[in-house]
Amino acid sequence: MDCIFCKIMNNEIPSYTIYEDEIVKVFLDVNPISNGHSLVVPKKHFTDINDIDLDTLTHIQKTVKDLFIKYKEKLNCDGITLCQNNQYGQEVKHYHLHIIPRYENDGIELKSNIEKLDPKEIYEKLK
Repeated sequence: MDCIFCKIMNNEIPSYTIYEDEIVKVFLDVNPISNGHSLVVPKKHFTDINDIDLDTLTHIQKTVKDLFIKYKEKLNCDGITLCQNNQYGQEVKHYHLHIIPRYENDGIELKSNIEKLDPKEIYEKLK
């Protein structure tokens, strides 16, 4: 398989690993949005949210929860943003969760450039 994250899991490509256990590896993103921007990647290859099992998802969330205190203490961040892309916007087709440390006045903006639909219209489509 020619997956860059699988190569990182197999130590074929080096990484700045923050945490590792039998299920996941957490390492610094090579194109960070902020200081400490990291990726939580399962060692087993899953393509996206439709492919990954719930036990692994739960373990990923527990890992993030455990690391949150470390990020706050060591990086002095004000909070974290978690981001996970599926299909569109997913550059590497191996499930991964971004941990993006946030700092007051960091300039990171999460906004859309499309017109928003009326919440009632969205509700009607999704119910």
